[in-house]
Amino acid sequence: MIRGLLFDLDGVIVDTAKYHFVAWQRMAAALNIHFGHEENEQLKGISRVESLERILTWGGLTLAQEEKQHWMDQKNAWYLECIAQMGPEEILPGVAHFLAEARAQGLSIALGSASKNAVPILERIGLLDAFDAIVDGTVVTASKPNPEVFLEGARRLGLRPEECCVFEDAEAGVEAALAGGMRCIAVGQPDVLGRAHRVIQSFDQIPNPTEAVNSL
Repeated sequence: MIRGLLFDLDGVIVDTAKYHFVAWQRMAAALNIHFGHEENEQLKGISRVESLERILTWGGLTLAQEEKQHWMDQKNAWYLECIAQMGPEEILPGVAHFLAEARAQGLSIALGSASKNAVPILERIGLLDAFDAIVDGTVVTASKPNPEVFLEGARRLGLRPEECCVFEDAEAGVEAALAGGMRCIAVGQPDVLGRAHRVIQSFDQIPNPTEAVNSL
């Protein structure tokens, strides 16, 4: 039986991907590297470090570690400028109700995200208290599809992996959930996320958390 739910942040709880895109594109432009929506899709679910490495590879650039750190810090500063204005209206459809129902039904809830800004984002949208555990980029080092972030989330909830269901919007996140021995419901397109146990377009499609995760 599923007793715990693990949620990615970007694209599942809120759509901060648009802000990451703006910040990465601004950084890439400063380095004279082309960065469009196609490239941005390839950064979903992976860490800031790996994202930078991919962008530099696309641009054929090699930077010293100090320069890499500078650009990661600069990108994050631009991203923080974007998210500073976020509020509860940015919560994706059905998410707040689903989290409240899950809590009422006795399910444990954790966040499993590569973001290092997860806590301030959850604070701004008023959902920090909805989670029993937060596992983010300040806690783990391995990027998805490595299952570390979800396995640590399960551990902090006191549950075995097979007792957990992951909610993800990225292919790397789905692979991480499966690698960790967990069930997975993906939010997005079936042609991309088809390896998940179920694919939904929004949380409005699954009003009953316990029923949804135990019918997989």
